[in-house]
Amino acid sequence: MRNIFSRRQLPGGKTRPLPVPVRLMLGLVLLVSLGTVALMLPISGGTQPLTWNQALFTATSALSVTGLTIIEPGEDLSRFGQFVLLLLIQLGGIGFMVGAVLVMLLLGRRISLMDRLALSDSLGLLAPAAIVRLAMRVLVTVIVIETIATAILYLHWRNDPRLSDSEAAFYALFHAISAFCNAGFNLFGGTPGYPEGIPRDPLSLMVFGALIFMGSLGIPVLGDLFVFWRSRRFSLHTRITLRVAIFLLLFGAFNIGLAERRPGASLAEEPLSRLVLISIFQSISARSGGFDGIADTDMISEASQVMLTALMFVGGSPASMGGGVTTGTIAALSISLWSYARGHHQAQFGRRTLALGTMRKAAAVLTISLFVITFSVWLILMTHDAPIDIVVFEVVSAFATCGLSMGMTSQLNLFGQILICFMMFWGRLGALTIIVIIAQPRTRHDLIQYPEEQILIG
Repeated sequence: MRNIFSRRQLPGGKTRPLPVPVRLMLGLVLLVSLGTVALMLPISGGTQPLTWNQALFTATSALSVTGLTIIEPGEDLSRFGQFVLLLLIQLGGIGFMVGAVLVMLLLGRRISLMDRLALSDSLGLLAPAAIVRLAMRVLVTVIVIETIATAILYLHWRNDPRLSDSEAAFYALFHAISAFCNAGFNLFGGTPGYPEGIPRDPLSLMVFGALIFMGSLGIPVLGDLFVFWRSRRFSLHTRITLRVAIFLLLFGAFNIGLAERRPGASLAEEPLSRLVLISIFQSISARSGGFDGIADTDMISEASQVMLTALMFVGGSPASMGGGVTTGTIAALSISLWSYARGHHQAQFGRRTLALGTMRKAAAVLTISLFVITFSVWLILMTHDAPIDIVVFEVVSAFATCGLSMGMTSQLNLFGQILICFMMFWGRLGALTIIVIIAQPRTRHDLIQYPEEQILIG
């Protein structure tokens, strides 16, 4: 595998390492293929084995930590199949490069520079300095958080008469990993006694919400939070990310609560405390989590649907479990707009100037993302008889690797399933990674400078 994915042939018999983005894409393709085969095994199916398109869609959704599904994992997968699904979610969440580095370390293999660069790129970091040590810290941190959450959920669910003790333990482990990895898969659908899916009691929602929120912050932010007691300072990235994340949480919760509090809306009859809890949870989950705080998504108002779509489009933070255009892109463009409005020639925040390259990348991510979403919506509308608002919701959910659905995923034809798989794949790798894979741009030093001329804007 190393020879296939790490080198390409040059004239004269020489070899050159494959570009890092290409290696990441090929690694993800390989894992999707292996996951598809594993889910198609007779032992993985519930009453019958999964078909190839069901297995492919599920494997892609799990490795992209999305949660959209055309099957019911609690019914259509055996316990072995659910373990396979759980492994794919975990690999997709922590990044397959972290898993690959761990395997190489266990085998005593040396971690090459290209491996370090690939690992750095998969984690969304700017530099590969001490990247292997950071990867191990990431792995330990993930395991500790998921273990604590599993214990809390197990102690909470073990007294539920609808679950046996072994079911409570496995369900606690599965949903702790699914929530922290922002995957959105759940096993309660189809479970006797849970017609509305996941438990929505206060403790379960608070644990799920905390896990999703932490998973969506990103590795650099979590690292800063864990060492704040020693450093007593946050990086600029952490300060911006925390502000944007908290603002989106409160803004989304306020608007969802306001829309669903109206007479006849889904939360109109709920007490105020319950309304606040569900609104906050749904705002957190909409950005990348994929769990439904509101049991019947078909009952949400159009105003909430628009708000959820916007939150999904933004998604999580850079180097996080979430997808979307990321809070970093929105923050960079907002800072640039605010600086321009105040008459500054450069984007400034916190007594720092944002690099011009950062602004260009943010603009590229937004432009490419809008184009891909628009084209995908058009393709779905051309091949399906469905309302445009439902199609937009579904496509944005796949692109942002969120997993919320208005019920259309199970009604997709084969073309629609493959298209949504592509969107989930795109969302996990990121717009810039895909463009680098396709175009492989290099920095050019122009020897000729042409005269400057302006065009009309606005």
